[in-house]
Amino acid sequence: MANPWTKKNPFLSMFLSGANVASGRARGLWTQQAKHNQATAMKRATRSWAELWTPTSGTKRKRRK
Repeated sequence: MANPWTKKNPFLSMFLSGANVASGRARGLWTQQAKHNQATAMKRATRSWAELWTPTSGTKRKRRK
């Protein structure tokens, strides 16, 4: 007699396949959001350093006519 615990279960296989797809999609969305946040932070840091090192002009002069 075959052991029932080692018998293949198609319903469990389908459930695990669906769970794997869902976790893959969630991981993809999480990775995408993390990369987006990292790029945004890098842009902000670059902009702030550029503003720090570039001289700011004082008051703007009016042009003569």
